[in-house]
Amino acid sequence: MKFQEIKFTDNNAKRLYKDYINRVKSMVKGLNKENQQECLLEINSHIYEAFTIVEGNEVERLLDVFEKLGAPEFFLRELVAEKKLEEATRSFNPVKIIKALLFNFSNGVSYIIFFLLYLSLFSFVFLIFAKIFDPQKVGFFYKKDHFFVLGRYSSDTVNYQSYEQLGNWFIPTMMLAAIILYVFITLLLKGKKYLKNKK
Repeated sequence: MKFQEIKFTDNNAKRLYKDYINRVKSMVKGLNKENQQECLLEINSHIYEAFTIVEGNEVERLLDVFEKLGAPEFFLRELVAEKKLEEATRSFNPVKIIKALLFNFSNGVSYIIFFLLYLSLFSFVFLIFAKIFDPQKVGFFYKKDHFFVLGRYSSDTVNYQSYEQLGNWFIPTMMLAAIILYVFITLLLKGKKYLKNKK
C-alpha cells in the first residue's frame, strides 16, 4: 500500500498537515523504503482516524490531533532506532550495526553493551595486522603458571617466541574467532529484538 496524503479543504490545514508529514519523513529518511512507507502509513492512519472523531473546524481538529500524537522528533525516535537495528541485523553489515547501536544508546544499557561487544571484534582485526607487521612479538604466548599473552608483548629482555602456541595459525585463528563472535553477537541482538517483540 502506498502512502497518500489526506485531503483538506482549508489551506491552513493543508499547510499544517504537510509540515507535520514532512517532519515525519525527515525522521524516517534513514530507514529503507519499506519501513519509511510503513511508518508514514501508520501515522497517516492515526491522523485520519483521530481527525474524524474530533469536532471543530479543520485547523482546530488537526491541531488537536497533533497535540495528542506529539512531536514526531520525540515519539518516532525509539521506533526509528528499533527499525534501524532490525534492518542492520538482517543485513549482517557491521557498519550498519554499529550505526544502529549508536542510534539506540538512549534506549537502554543493553545497547551500549552490544556496542562494546562489537567494538571488541576490532581487537581481532588489529591483532591480525599487528602480526603481519611485527610477527616476532605478536601472537598467543603461553607458559603454564608463568604467563599468558594474547597480543603483543613489550619486553625487550625476555623472548617469548619459543612459547608461541599458534605460529602460522595465529592469523587464521583470529579471523575465525572474529567471524564466530560477530555472528554470535548479531544473532544475540536479533534474539533480544525477537523477545522484546513477543512481550
